[in-house]
Amino acid sequence: MTDELRRPRRRRRLSFVSVLGELLITAGALVLLFIGWQQWFNDLVVANEYKNDAAQLSQQFAQSASPAPDSTASPADPPVGAKPADAQTFANFYVPRFGADYAVPIAGGTSTVRTLNKIGIGHYDTTQMPGEVGNFGLAAHRTTYGAPFNKIADLQQGDKLYVQTAEGWYTYSFRNLQYVQATQVSVLQPVPDAPDVSTASGERLITLTSCNPMFTAQERIVAYGVFDSWSAEVPAELAAAGIGV
Repeated sequence: MTDELRRPRRRRRLSFVSVLGELLITAGALVLLFIGWQQWFNDLVVANEYKNDAAQLSQQFAQSASPAPDSTASPADPPVGAKPADAQTFANFYVPRFGADYAVPIAGGTSTVRTLNKIGIGHYDTTQMPGEVGNFGLAAHRTTYGAPFNKIADLQQGDKLYVQTAEGWYTYSFRNLQYVQATQVSVLQPVPDAPDVSTASGERLITLTSCNPMFTAQERIVAYGVFDSWSAEVPAELAAAGIGV
């Protein structure tokens, strides 16, 4: 047997620095996992709160509705409600593409603290109201605080976007997506990106805006929809899912 084989192997000594480094790496991984879990769990909790708030608002609409539908309104020429005050809830938003039970309240203004973080979806107060000729502009988080517009990039042409107010149900159809700089507010004009065209064009649009890419605010993702119709009754697609009935 050679001297090399008889010589005992030296055990690797773990220094204080190496042990501390491994502990810090492990602790960091656990913290990241906890933050990820907390955000995911918190979004679920907040999204469920939005659903409950939307259900309560829908009940209020039903209780305050007039016995007879507005005889002067038509699916092509809908009634238009008054603009809400800042952070005043005035509508519900339903998008089957976002989930069969998706329902989020809409409030006046787009304050992060007063509206987007607490109520869900905010209405740009410089834009038109549901069903009005022009552009009904909305904003919401894509991540955190329930992330109402988390699946905005999943929209497909023709997807229905439903807005419920005290006046009834407004149906829009998704048309297209656009990615713009955060400063490009022209997407909220009565005719998006067309400053020289007024509401005389006669179009009734809906515009959804949120941050892009995910977890950043470098750009904006914008979803456009066109008005289909108005009805005093719950749209069939939502009624079949037990919404609003």
